[in-house]
Amino acid sequence: MGFDMQRPGSTPPAAGDEAVEPTALTAEDLIDLRADPARTRVDDVLATLDAELVGLAAVKQRIREIAAQLTVGRARTRFGLAAGLPSLHMSFTGAPGTGKTTVALRMAEILHALGYLRVPRVHAVTREDLVGQFIGHTAPKTKEAIARAAGGVLFIDEAYYLYRPDNERDYGQEAIEILLQEMEAARGAMAVIFAGYPDRMETFFASNPGLSSRVAHHVEFADYSPAELAEIAELMLSRDQYAFDDEARATFAEYLQLRMTQPRFAQARSVRNALERARLRQAHRLVSLDTAISRGDLMTLTAPDIRASRVFPRREGLPPV
Repeated sequence: MGFDMQRPGSTPPAAGDEAVEPTALTAEDLIDLRADPARTRVDDVLATLDAELVGLAAVKQRIREIAAQLTVGRARTRFGLAAGLPSLHMSFTGAPGTGKTTVALRMAEILHALGYLRVPRVHAVTREDLVGQFIGHTAPKTKEAIARAAGGVLFIDEAYYLYRPDNERDYGQEAIEILLQEMEAARGAMAVIFAGYPDRMETFFASNPGLSSRVAHHVEFADYSPAELAEIAELMLSRDQYAFDDEARATFAEYLQLRMTQPRFAQARSVRNALERARLRQAHRLVSLDTAISRGDLMTLTAPDIRASRVFPRREGLPPV
């Protein structure tokens, strides 16, 4: 299910969008990191990250630290100081729906702005894109995924499924070994991000010390609080020119409290799905009216649009929607 992700609303970078090679400096020169054009582009990406993702203060701080380290490394190179190619490989751990793929997109843009990647692109894959089902099938699949990610980021979601110790005939280890070779050979040319649940990722890396040693940055994505999820809902609605009325806002807070205790809750992803269903109910409600409706009616979600969910107690026992 491999797919490429690019900046929302953008097209693949043109040749003129490639990072410019910085000029060398002498020991007498001074450098103002604030005036570095790459720094400006990185600041723009970080501002976008702040605007599109609620909370995640620790993640954003870690991304800023990584960007700062790479910016300093870039400056050291210009002065001829020791600054070997940094390891760009990372681990993003957290529950589904906590923003890992969005941050991966922004990380690709930061690495490209600083000249560490040729393209600000993410190629996302899972086990089925890398591991074959018979002898000789895995290597071509893994190498194809690596080729598609060349110059950008290879994002491996639920990476722990690559390793299945209970099946000695599994070909996941072959994919891991090819990845290891490419990660070492392609330092500075491609970044690999391994993503998944924290506990399973810890087991995965413990079973592959060679892999763990090549991952320089481990970033943990915490679960959202109810208040943050409510803020995410408001942000999602605002982007699509919808809004809760006051009663619907309070009802959605109740919804979140209930839904967070149920199985398969997926953080922001579950919020998005809940809003989609609320919009369906709103549409059905509006087309059933016998009167004319206003622009405001088209934009407003009401409490009944939320409370009709089977998450609420009166429908207890049915699967959540």
